[in-house]
Amino acid sequence: MAILLGIFEEGLIYAIMALGVYITYKILDFPDLSVDGTFPLGAALTAGLIVKGVSPVWALPLSFFAGVLAGCVTGVIHVKCKVRDLFSGIIVMTALYSVNLRIAGMKANLPFLSQDTIFDNEWTRNSLPASVRPYIVVIILAVIALICKFVLDWYLNTRSGYLLRAAGDNDALVTSLAEDKGRVKIIGLAIANGFAALAGGVFAQKQAFFDISIGTGTMVFGLASVILGTQLFHRFGKLKATTAVIAGAILYKACVAFVISMRIVKATDLKLITAAILLLILIVSDSMKRKGAHHA
Repeated sequence: MAILLGIFEEGLIYAIMALGVYITYKILDFPDLSVDGTFPLGAALTAGLIVKGVSPVWALPLSFFAGVLAGCVTGVIHVKCKVRDLFSGIIVMTALYSVNLRIAGMKANLPFLSQDTIFDNEWTRNSLPASVRPYIVVIILAVIALICKFVLDWYLNTRSGYLLRAAGDNDALVTSLAEDKGRVKIIGLAIANGFAALAGGVFAQKQAFFDISIGTGTMVFGLASVILGTQLFHRFGKLKATTAVIAGAILYKACVAFVISMRIVKATDLKLITAAILLLILIVSDSMKRKGAHHA
């Protein structure tokens, strides 16, 4: 049961981040590596705010807006400075390493074990039935992930959301509608990195500490979740892509946990396992696409 709860807990946290990667990878076709910097940005800001006495609830939207700002920087560098998309993300990701250290008070590790979080506070300790307490983390994470999913679904059905989709499929259409395609891309990158920073903030509150290295491999996890979810569940016509992404994140975490539980490799090889599973998913995904094209 503990392993199953761990899969859902981490899967739901990274599902929030994967919703952002879905925007950049699937909608905008933008390889945004700044996610590896905005995830720990949200964690650093959340940890710093909680240590200073700010409510853990308020720390999350502030982390989201910090990610939005970072995403805007990536977009401006790409759109206004005419820097290639990949390099734009790398520049922001590299810069955020120093920014995150400054936010955390120049500490590579900032614990706040004695502070209240959204998972561990007076209400969760004293007001909940004993039978519910073991599952409260999963319940809270599921609520946050579903809120993010429904908000993104709502946004993608607005005029701005349709323009965002058009910018990824055919940016000439956006121009023909008298809209600035560059501005649309910046908005998409801002929202995507906002979700990544929010996920970082939630992750920090679950772990009760910030570590400068937690962003390493975030983009890989997000890509794997998006590809696995969209490829595996695309045959279910009524299933929305955002739902598939959340399911993909949980399934991907389950795959990682399964490999570790087999004791073929050690838990310290987590990044190696993550990369290997992503490679396998990409190979299988490419094979499925080729088969589909051949049948067509």
